[in-house]
Amino acid sequence: MSAEQVGIDLRLLGPVRAWRDGTELVLGSARRTAVLCVLALHTGQRVSRDQLVSAVWGEDAPPSATGNIYTYVSTLRQMLEPARSRWTAGRLFSSGGGTYQLHLPPDSVDVLRFESLRETARCHRVAGHVDAELATVAAALRLWDGEALAGVPGPFAEGQRLRLAELRLATAERYAELLTGTGRHEEAVQLLRELTADRPHREGPAVPPEVGRPASPSLVTGGGTRPGSTPSEPAGGSATTTGGVPTAGSGFRTRTGVAPLLGRDAVLHRLRRAVTGVAAGRGGSILLEGPAGIGKTALLTAVLRTAPDGCRIGWAVGDEVARDVPLGTLRDCLESALAGPDHPTVEALVAASAAPDRPDVHLADRDGTDRTDVDAAEQAVELVRRAAAEGPLVLVVDDLHWADPTTLRVWATLGGQAGELPLLLVAAVRSGSGPVAGRSAAEIVTLGPLDADSAGAVVRAVAPQPPEPRELARILDDADGHPEYLRQLALTAGDPFPAAGLVAAVGAHLAPYPEDTRQVLRAVAFLSAYEVRAPGTQPAGCTMAEVAAATDHHLDDLARMLAPVRAAGILAPGERLRFRHRVVVRTLCGSTPAALRVALCRRYAERLAAAGTAPERVVALTLAGEVPVDDCLGGWLAEHVDRVAEAAPQIAVAALAHAHAQHALDPARRLTLTAWLARLLLGADRNAAAEAGWVAARTADPELAGEMRWIAAHSHERRGDFETAAEIAHTALRERRIGPQWIDRLRALLGRIRPSLPGNPTQPHLSRSGLVGEVRPDLP
Repeated sequence: MSAEQVGIDLRLLGPVRAWRDGTELVLGSARRTAVLCVLALHTGQRVSRDQLVSAVWGEDAPPSATGNIYTYVSTLRQMLEPARSRWTAGRLFSSGGGTYQLHLPPDSVDVLRFESLRETARCHRVAGHVDAELATVAAALRLWDGEALAGVPGPFAEGQRLRLAELRLATAERYAELLTGTGRHEEAVQLLRELTADRPHREGPAVPPEVGRPASPSLVTGGGTRPGSTPSEPAGGSATTTGGVPTAGSGFRTRTGVAPLLGRDAVLHRLRRAVTGVAAGRGGSILLEGPAGIGKTALLTAVLRTAPDGCRIGWAVGDEVARDVPLGTLRDCLESALAGPDHPTVEALVAASAAPDRPDVHLADRDGTDRTDVDAAEQAVELVRRAAAEGPLVLVVDDLHWADPTTLRVWATLGGQAGELPLLLVAAVRSGSGPVAGRSAAEIVTLGPLDADSAGAVVRAVAPQPPEPRELARILDDADGHPEYLRQLALTAGDPFPAAGLVAAVGAHLAPYPEDTRQVLRAVAFLSAYEVRAPGTQPAGCTMAEVAAATDHHLDDLARMLAPVRAAGILAPGERLRFRHRVVVRTLCGSTPAALRVALCRRYAERLAAAGTAPERVVALTLAGEVPVDDCLGGWLAEHVDRVAEAAPQIAVAALAHAHAQHALDPARRLTLTAWLARLLLGADRNAAAEAGWVAARTADPELAGEMRWIAAHSHERRGDFETAAEIAHTALRERRIGPQWIDRLRALLGRIRPSLPGNPTQPHLSRSGLVGEVRPDLP
């Protein structure tokens, strides 16, 4: 009976569930379920026991793992084919040669259906069939029921969760684009806001902080603040407000209370002076710019909480999802300033943003400008001017670069008129976001990194315990004055793994960029990681050519993808690609599931080697990814070890030590690489006795055995352990398994250390024939 006839249905896009002929199966233990997931996602392919062990347990597999795999497979086979006799061949399951294979049609596994629907949607997109693509993408999203492979353990499941989550988000973003293109703006906004709530570590599309209103619980992150909120807002966001701004404290929250903003006194003074001025009737426009996480929102919140009585304050956040809604950002801002959507000014603004019902609605000026947008913007400018005439008005837009075009037009016009009114316009934009409306009329305030003293004060204020000097220095070096990274590192000082808050912060800062750009940035991180782990072992960062080889992108495409990232300050200036903040490298590498990290680094290394990249760069990448040294990689390393040792001896030692620890490596290859390790350790004035002794005990080559015995003895001699050095030399000379040149060198060593040995002196005067002839009791 075939799989189609049986009717198997596996659902992995959520909690893993399985049905046979309409009856749900009890899958049992988590690891048995993990085995089923591996086989299901490799349906039609042979999977070995070793691959299953690695997929389910990773590098920490217990001795019983292989036996457990046999048990799990037997149980799954009986579950899926209960009528099969023990001695008959299975139709769903087959095995042989230590491998297992699951035979299912693609429609039996929802992940494969999802991927097939994505491909079908892509074909519709190429053909220009919008309605068909929209229906197909919607069908793909309906297959999801939560986090993929929820609760399934093992590195394979971790890697699949990451991959599928990115595919789901990309599919949802495409669905939102299609909805927007067909005029269904509100559905698009709601869809992506719900998805952002499910994945709060992604910054874009941003959700307005709804200042002055309680936060939705679904938007609260695990770190106690919600995306887009100010760092000082408590979880839940139910602070009381003054003029639309939360009043609960200032600065940023720590585990021991609320600490003030540090290192920003000059900026705070400039902003407070502007707010005080509008209360006295002097308006203006301020543009606050800086990289993501530098503290723009926190500064604005701290300033506006202390605004004089009588100032009406409106706050909105530019939203890249809702930017197609005309005047949407300005409307949000005025609603919070004028006490809600029922205010006459807000109602008039809504009316102005609605397209008039007349035949010439889409008529454009000669320069291509939409006349309707121009009219709406002119009406909005007049409405804001009237509102400001009624009393001091402060309008704040965070992430102005994501506001809708009509709001931007209004903002630019008002920026030139604000000085005539009690109207203060304050906008925050991200570095590298391109031309900003009203820049020419605004006072520009640029936020850079904190200086060392202020950064240290932030760490000491936030850390649960005062950090040790070395730990403090590492935090300051990794964060490079970035306030958000300083806070996150201080809260988790001493933790070897990136904490959730740090992963969320880095993810949010990279989220606005397309998926292919983020993948390139991950490759840059992997190519930079070993230097971050061991500074000075190689140049910081990597070259465009290396990234092009690793990612298989053309140089021109790379330059285009990375231009916005450079402009935003995520990458440091210079010819080499280097993250401005080392913590980003550590986080991107450390938060990547081990199995995925190994696979990516191995693939990148193979491409770099094929492109003729310097061997030490290839080796450093394998070390950064902790790629196991198998026979293929071991053979390549043996072939290039001399070049690596000459160019980067520290990297060579680390790679050879890693290879020596690989018990599955071919014994002869492992012996050769360990011998090289002993030589390099000795050359670096490090103890090579253990490695040299290991090789000497296993080699049948007299020359290699002699060299290793001499290295072991010389290592002990250097450290003043003369008795052990003499013992190794005596043993080697008596065994007569070493080459002549090493006999001479060991005799010389004995002569050097003779005065330092206890008891009777040795007899270095004996001839070589006496040493290699019949062993006598008096032979040294």
